[in-house]
Amino acid sequence: MAADSVSGTGAERLASLADERVDHRFKGLPPDADGLTVGELAAQRRNLFSGGFTTPVLALSAERLDHNLRLMETYSVRHGLAFAPHGKTSMAPQLFQRQIEHGAWGITLAVPHQVRVARAFGVQRVFLANEVVDAAALRWVSAQLAADPEFRFVCYVDSVRGVELMDSALRGAVRPVDVVVELAAGEGARTGVRTEEECSAVADAVGGVDTLRLVGVAGYEGEVPDPDSERVRGWLRRLVSLAVDFDKDGRFEGLDQVVVSAGGSAWFDAVADVFAGIPELSVPVLKLLRSGAYVSHDDGHYRKITPFNRVPEEGALQPAFRLWAQVVSRPSAEQAFVNAGKRDAAYDLDLPEVQVVRSGADAGAGERSADGIAVTGLSDQHAWIRTAEGVELQVGDWVGMGLSHPCTSFDKWELIPVVEQDGTVVDYIRTYF
Repeated sequence: MAADSVSGTGAERLASLADERVDHRFKGLPPDADGLTVGELAAQRRNLFSGGFTTPVLALSAERLDHNLRLMETYSVRHGLAFAPHGKTSMAPQLFQRQIEHGAWGITLAVPHQVRVARAFGVQRVFLANEVVDAAALRWVSAQLAADPEFRFVCYVDSVRGVELMDSALRGAVRPVDVVVELAAGEGARTGVRTEEECSAVADAVGGVDTLRLVGVAGYEGEVPDPDSERVRGWLRRLVSLAVDFDKDGRFEGLDQVVVSAGGSAWFDAVADVFAGIPELSVPVLKLLRSGAYVSHDDGHYRKITPFNRVPEEGALQPAFRLWAQVVSRPSAEQAFVNAGKRDAAYDLDLPEVQVVRSGADAGAGERSADGIAVTGLSDQHAWIRTAEGVELQVGDWVGMGLSHPCTSFDKWELIPVVEQDGTVVDYIRTYF
């Protein structure tokens, strides 16, 4: 059920990323590479440690990235799920394309600007996990749909007022905008319609206009209050029941396919279990999973909450990011400072985790364990390091850190080296936040 690829123009734009010139915009890259194209620099296959890269520099493991892409492709196929990974995690069109090549139905996004990025690079199927009431954005979506018959776009609706605003902005549209009613995860949760009765009212409002087409139901189980396995599955069963009731009421008449969608990165095992029990409806069901953090995984929050901890027989994601910084001060036996801080590292969920130390940038320098070395705080451009008694760490050493929360790791870096296990940089990932 995956799209074959991006559109022709999108493929050309992806290829053109290699033609971008390396310069001061891209932190961490070798100063002597200024003026080269990204493709030319990649072709040099420089070593991350001895090839002139400056610290701090964020690296994405080539092997672990590939592993994660393959694992979620296998998982989705095994459980009969279509997959639209959430692109707001990386905002990297090259990764969107690789996700599509690994079986993704399309890409999930959160706001209209992100859709514009995806469309600029030819993504043909977009699930927007939000209600869109901005008239300018809706007119742009409508123009995209009119210009490209192959473009598939689906977004949330969660209020009658929202339907009215969407209808007003879309008058005269060539194609209606496909929408799914968002069921809230509970009282006090984030967005979404709170009760099934209100869901019916929103669906009625959609059915009363020509500019929108109701194609299913959706929501985000990660917002279930005090989540545990039973509460999450209980909400997912409500979502499925809503789809069944809408179908019985004839709300999906004339469709080729009904969309039932959920799935963040913490409970996709529950989504797979409950969606496996969706009964036969009047038309086929697209069971759409939207997890996004898997692409890089992490060494903190998602390492703790990934469903693969509960189902280890299904495999395991691998953290693919490592932030390299250099010790720039060692004022005492218990304290050190490295030159990476809030501008470089995710810190909204957990502090970076020091994992390895290298004695300088020599390509042949070995890595040693960072036992007894911990980040205790971040300034804008420094990490505060505490060292245990007897730990060897000196000015000039390179410190490799794992990060927590992929979404706020990608967004700090515009061009990210993709590095093989031996340190060879084989590609660069461009982000658009």
